Amino acid sequence: MQALSHDAAGHDMKLSFGPGALVAAAFIGPGTVTACTVAGASFGHALVWALVFATLATIVLQDMAARLGAGARRGLGEALMASVGGPVGKAGAVILVLLAIGVGNAAYEGGNLAGGVMGLEALLGEGTRRLLVAGLAIIAAGILLIGAYKPIERILIGLVLVMSLAFIISAILVRPDLSTFAGLVPSIPDGAQLTAVALIGTTIVPYNLFLHAAAARNHWTDASKLSEARRDSAISIGLGGLVSILILSTAAGSLFVAGMEVNNARDMAIAIEPAFGPAARYLVGIGLFAAGLTSAITAPMATAYAITEMFPAKSKSGQTGRFRAIALTIVAIGAAISLLGIDAVSLIVTAQAANGLLLPIIAVFLLYVMNREALLGDSVNGIPANIAGGLVILITLMIGLRGIWRALSTVLGA
Repeated sequence: MQALSHDAAGHDMKLSFGPGALVAAAFIGPGTVTACTVAGASFGHALVWALVFATLATIVLQDMAARLGAGARRGLGEALMASVGGPVGKAGAVILVLLAIGVGNAAYEGGNLAGGVMGLEALLGEGTRRLLVAGLAIIAAGILLIGAYKPIERILIGLVLVMSLAFIISAILVRPDLSTFAGLVPSIPDGAQLTAVALIGTTIVPYNLFLHAAAARNHWTDASKLSEARRDSAISIGLGGLVSILILSTAAGSLFVAGMEVNNARDMAIAIEPAFGPAARYLVGIGLFAAGLTSAITAPMATAYAITEMFPAKSKSGQTGRFRAIALTIVAIGAAISLLGIDAVSLIVTAQAANGLLLPIIAVFLLYVMNREALLGDSVNGIPANIAGGLVILITLMIGLRGIWRALSTVLGA
């Protein structure tokens, strides 16, 4: 997973996919695929700006997480507990993490498994959904049981590459009309408020901040690799943002132009087959399956990292056992939610919109931690990072509040 490039002085500079690819694996899940498909099919390219902003904002925030893990050698959960003082502050941090990461990820896991099954159904046709959900959950659990970080990282990087290629080639097959690509100018068409918030919430994922810091600490063994960690973060997340835009563009170029309405990527895979051939259907199906499986692995990983950092075991073996138990519990709860037959699309879109509203709170905690010089040393935020982080928090808060206001106005007006 490595390539060589050259810097200005002519020295070899090794580029590799690492924890940044795990972040891409986490945010390009069924939520992203569904939100981008709905956005493209319903509003064409009008909301591309939301994905561009979300990708840049994700790079800003995940860069902080990478510096926290690779530079300061701390996870976000651990740093939070060390930063807040007194029992009230620590209790608040614990409650926030348990609600945002523990409970939230258990719900997302149901959507991840359901989304992966949608991809299988696009490939194989309608089948026994319960068996497919159970099978996918067993695969995710089996990978998590490996326990060692490096093998799991390699599996996820491979799945991300498969997913990326599938969606890139599907966009090439559809060949969207780029003359309609006016969505870089921020605007929210009527009825698109929740979708815009969902696009941002599905890209800037709060639990990825915990996942990235912990993964960066595991991947890079000393602070001298900090520049490599930051480069890995920017490249991997930039690629993930491009894939998200290509998914939206595929839906815009095929479904929006034809005036077709779909509810998810499985429907898109089936709908575009007559016009673009069976290859298009299989590519979207493969991409959706890989998206579901990668997120079904990373969501439990992030939960386990966050909770074990806040409540560490006394021994390394105890920490590993606790990590596995938490991760498998999230998989089991997610499988139960998916098996209950709750509508996967409604679950995914609603969860991602809520994610977008929760993001500013988690980002404020991250920004607070990244300014603790006594805790982080040389990895502490500078003025540019604080300005960029503050702008991200302000903009996401404004967009989230606007979405809530418009939703309430619609309900009250009805």
